[in-house]
Amino acid sequence: MRDFDQGEDRRQHNVLHSEKIVSDRKIFFLDLKENERGRFIKITEDVRGRRDTIMLPIETALDFTEALQRILDAESQME
Repeated sequence: MRDFDQGEDRRQHNVLHSEKIVSDRKIFFLDLKENERGRFIKITEDVRGRRDTIMLPIETALDFTEALQRILDAESQME
């Protein structure tokens, strides 16, 4: 399977693990991948065939999840 990322010179990435989240009209794909520069998480949102993707270096994943937790904590205090 070949996966092409925007802005890169079309190299194959190895998929190490995948998750899929379905919510209403949206589908989120989370893929742990690896290339010659290291591991990263590819997060793709699919809304009726339109896709948006971000790449998250694995070194940043803990900071990202901690920030998400702070957002969830703040949101729960607003209820």
